[in-house]
Amino acid sequence: MTTLHHLLQKYIARGWAPGAVALVDRHGRTETAAVGFLDTARTAPMSPDAIFRIASITKPIVAAAVMTLVEDGTIALDSPVASWLPELAEPTVVRTPSAPLDDVVPATRPIVVQDLLTSRAGYGFPSDFSLPQVQALFTVQKDGRDPRSLPEPDAWVAELARLPLLYQPGEAWLYGTCSDLQGVLISRATGRPLPEVLAERILEPLGMSDTAFEVPAAERHRFTTAYRPDGHGGLEVADTPDGAWSSLPAFPSGGGGLVATAADWLAFGRMLVAGGTAPDGRRVLSEQSVRRMTTDHLTPAQREIGALFLEGQGWGYGGSVDIETTAPGTVPGRYGWVGGTGTTAHVVAATRTIAVLLTQRAMENPTPPALMRDFWRYAAESS
Repeated sequence: MTTLHHLLQKYIARGWAPGAVALVDRHGRTETAAVGFLDTARTAPMSPDAIFRIASITKPIVAAAVMTLVEDGTIALDSPVASWLPELAEPTVVRTPSAPLDDVVPATRPIVVQDLLTSRAGYGFPSDFSLPQVQALFTVQKDGRDPRSLPEPDAWVAELARLPLLYQPGEAWLYGTCSDLQGVLISRATGRPLPEVLAERILEPLGMSDTAFEVPAAERHRFTTAYRPDGHGGLEVADTPDGAWSSLPAFPSGGGGLVATAADWLAFGRMLVAGGTAPDGRRVLSEQSVRRMTTDHLTPAQREIGALFLEGQGWGYGGSVDIETTAPGTVPGRYGWVGGTGTTAHVVAATRTIAVLLTQRAMENPTPPALMRDFWRYAAESS
């Protein structure tokens, strides 16, 4: 019988990545595998508590923090975001998605908090990267896998606000930008830095002690080296343990800036499966908030606009939602996402399953690699 260790070893042994950590948790029983090494030099073996740059599986955690602000009345789902992001008070919209940047019309309604949570504010990436507005967005929404690529939040929002929206608010699902806007919203609505709010409301209650926007020197012996394909069948270094995460960035990215261990994301996933309750019985989110996060909010037309990323899936708050079994491993109701550094994490509340895979090999495009798909199949078949 194939085990999780065997599944990872098949890829690591042929050099696809230097190492990986994965776990599948079923009704509180966890199968964990740590295979390979922290780097290609094999300076230390991979361990279950290794720290990885988790990239876009940051998004569900930040969306959960937004929902805590909704629950305590700081913000509301239908609140115009201009109350906290005045730069977005009067957005314009390109007349059609293919129109030039100077051919614009006014927005038909304000951007509201729920638009950010569902990635339907009008900013973000569709399947077609050639559109003039999208080309301009690439100069503002730089690669989130490098926390040093963005300026401090006020400057970033000001730069973003100079661009028209690609679609009217609420009209289209577009990838990426709305999660970073969520992070800025959290900070401005509370008057405190995002890392502090995230720690207080989500990370500390769940015991996610290794999840942060930086890695302290004392823990870098557990921090993996990150790699990307070099275009010639090998790997090149993208970041080292003493590199981009050695200090707090100017822009703590709500879209992809966290590091974490597999066990930390498991703690977050267990909270979702438990309907918002921490292991010690503390309520982190209401059951209603968890339902909103893990329910698809998109129309078929909106899913089609983002088909390159969604592959037929829907979108909740901060993560995708499987709406039908389109491939082995997809499970209706499964919620989670993938990260461009080579990470993936999902929960299936109906089967009380959490599946987390962390690797050091960056994705080359939005299409999940074979290891991810094999891992999803394994998690679904063994649950």
